[in-house]
Amino acid sequence: MSPLAAAPADPNGELANLRLELEQLREDKRKLQRINAALIERVESSASRRDDSYAAFQHSVVLAEQVRERTDALNQAMAELKASNQLLSDARLRAETAHQHLIDAIESISDGFVLFDKDMRIVLFNSRFKSFWARSRVRIGSGTRLAEIKRLAQSTGLIVEELSRSGDDHTLYRLHNGRWMQVSERPTREGGLVILYTDITEVKISETMRREQALAQKSRLLQRAVDNLSQGVAMVNAEGTLELWNHRFLELCGLAPIEAHRPFVEVMEDSELGLLTPDTQDSNGRRVQQMEQRLFDGRVLEVRTHPMPAGGFVNTFTDITERYRHAEAISESERWIRLITDHVPALIAYLSADLVYEFTNKVYEEWYHWPRGGMLGQNMREVHNDEHFRNLAPYTERALNGESVTFEVVETNRNGQERCMLRSYVPNRQASGEVVGIFVLIRDISERRRTAEALHQAYQNLELRVRERTSELTRLNGQLQQEIDERSQVELRLREAKREAETANLSKTKFLAAVSHDLLQPLNAARLFTSALLERVEPNGSQTLVRNISNSLEDVENLLGTLVDISKLDAGVIKPDIAPFAVGELLDNLAVEYRQLAAVEGLQLDFIPCSALVRTDIQLLARILRNLLSNAIRYTPKGRILLGCRRKRQSLVIEVWDTGMGIAADKLGEIFQEFKRGDVQRHNQDRGLGLGLAIVDKIAQMLGHRIRVASVPGKGSVFSIEVPTASRAPKASREPVDNSECLLERLHGSRVWVLDNDAAICAGMRTLLEGWGCQVVTALSEQDLARQVDNFHADADLLIADYHLDDGHNGVDAVAAINARRGVPLPALMITANYSNELKLHLRELGHTLMHKPVRPMKLKTAMSHLLDGS
Repeated sequence: MSPLAAAPADPNGELANLRLELEQLREDKRKLQRINAALIERVESSASRRDDSYAAFQHSVVLAEQVRERTDALNQAMAELKASNQLLSDARLRAETAHQHLIDAIESISDGFVLFDKDMRIVLFNSRFKSFWARSRVRIGSGTRLAEIKRLAQSTGLIVEELSRSGDDHTLYRLHNGRWMQVSERPTREGGLVILYTDITEVKISETMRREQALAQKSRLLQRAVDNLSQGVAMVNAEGTLELWNHRFLELCGLAPIEAHRPFVEVMEDSELGLLTPDTQDSNGRRVQQMEQRLFDGRVLEVRTHPMPAGGFVNTFTDITERYRHAEAISESERWIRLITDHVPALIAYLSADLVYEFTNKVYEEWYHWPRGGMLGQNMREVHNDEHFRNLAPYTERALNGESVTFEVVETNRNGQERCMLRSYVPNRQASGEVVGIFVLIRDISERRRTAEALHQAYQNLELRVRERTSELTRLNGQLQQEIDERSQVELRLREAKREAETANLSKTKFLAAVSHDLLQPLNAARLFTSALLERVEPNGSQTLVRNISNSLEDVENLLGTLVDISKLDAGVIKPDIAPFAVGELLDNLAVEYRQLAAVEGLQLDFIPCSALVRTDIQLLARILRNLLSNAIRYTPKGRILLGCRRKRQSLVIEVWDTGMGIAADKLGEIFQEFKRGDVQRHNQDRGLGLGLAIVDKIAQMLGHRIRVASVPGKGSVFSIEVPTASRAPKASREPVDNSECLLERLHGSRVWVLDNDAAICAGMRTLLEGWGCQVVTALSEQDLARQVDNFHADADLLIADYHLDDGHNGVDAVAAINARRGVPLPALMITANYSNELKLHLRELGHTLMHKPVRPMKLKTAMSHLLDGS
């Protein structure tokens, strides 16, 4: 409802009606007065006429009555007119009051208000509408036409921009002061018009902000979506500026991160890819929409350009290397298939379900006198004449129904000779069972037929000779069967001997792996005693003698450890513990250790640090690199050794270079065999067992890593191992290495319990630990230790236990039983010769420290110090 329709009825119309009625009554009164005057005059003028006096009198009486009636009616009309005037005054007062209320109402609204009559002239407006023209010289008042207002708004610059919404009766205007007005028009009942001017600047600003936020959100979503595409995408605007791209685009184009709004031509100048736009043309002047380009690293990229309707274009970059290689492989396969089928002395073809040729070999085309490739796409009816097609039709129908058909037919070749052809139709079924084509194989069996006939004739002649030879063959067959039986028995005995040899070899291997604990026990005790002697202050002669003994024991340890490792690898005892770690820490330690060993031999060891993360068994990888570095030092008389890494896609290649004697090409295949040794270059150097590279090869095979070797005799060799990389590794803080004095100070006065079933090891451990200032209690069993330490309730700081104890017991159970009786559990150091991965993981879960035999004093001292600090 319009604002005008909501106002009270107009009193001016009612007043006008009353005035018209009053004028009509007055006119009637004047007429009656004139009639009355005319009648009186007539009566007076006709007084002389005596004959009609009575009639005249009677007529005058009637007229007087009529006058009186009209006078009464006139008086009544006058009374009604007076009442109407009073009502009219009241109505005018009410109208004026309503008019004032209407003016107050339209003044109270915040919108600009204008009322037009049916002639589109202003009747009423409020001050809000008038304020729009405040700064102009235009004077707007009642009676101004709507067209004039619109013209003045345009000419004075009041309206800057006009927006019309489709499907909406509102019009938006932007004024010269930046405000936005919404104009709403509503017609009145009398044909006039009400216009409201609503200030929607705040709504417009809010809408603009929401639109900008939505646009920004869409831009972020678009960028995120583009970044997650497997294709490289680059969007260029109409000015040739790069507006949007993803990381895949930079990666495929080999570009570094770039700034926004750079010209696309400049960006592509930094790439090895050619520039492709919708305007790019080939040598013939034709537009190029896509291109393929091979990069220097062998990859193949497909670049497509897509013009946009509003100007600019979008380029997509797709890595089609695999598809390209697949297509090349398919093309190569097709070439080989055609090469093979073309040289097969048979007619080969493939028909679709519509009997259209999709493949024919060279022999097939030559037989039917067709040019090379001319039969492809031709229907079988077009290739053969009508009679021949009718003969073949029943068989093709059976093949299309899923039946494999083989039949003989007589055909005439290009020389006019009749040949007997053996045709085979094999249906090509999909997984659903639907037949989508027929494989056709045709062979010329004319010679076979003639041969068969000749053989049949010869058969008749040979039957007699066969019967004569049958008896002789029967006798020879008996002799041959006897010889076969004898050979079978010999072969059976050889297999049994081989099986026994393999069983014996496996038993030997498992035996060596199992007795490693017993082999290392006395060696471990001797190592403890010599270590204790080395740390005591003795005369120089005795110190030298003890050190020589220690060196000899170390050689024995290395020798025995190598043999045991070979046995354990053969028996499958060692299992890898695969985990991610930073390879730099391992290589740093190896470089420090072997730099000193190389310096003793007069060699220089260079090391290139690496920060890569790898995923493998760190201990087994360390064993491989130690053997490679030891071999490099052993077989390099002078020069230098290099330890470094190379990145290779998803792996890391760790390399050891040397400038040694090198390896002959015919010997490269033997160096990884057991007990194969090279010639030493120093007179005081031992040749070793030749097991180092054999261990390297076995561990690499177990880990699934590739070992490579390259060598030039007289110049040197390079050994490398390829290790898979990892995306992330657990954080590991490298603890500072304490010197021996700090460790001894930390161990001094500590109370240590030692549990081992070997008395010599207990004695050696006591001697070594007491030399470090520890208070030591040794025991051969759990019960023996309980008697000495008040059933495990005595004060103690550390428990050292051997894993293998007597009577089937083990150190893990013993530690658990001891800590179960104590209020505060003791930290445990487990010593064992068991290198199994299961035991390592089990001890790691229990929180115990593991150390393998033979025990090295410095490692023992460091491990004890860390356990005591943790307690």
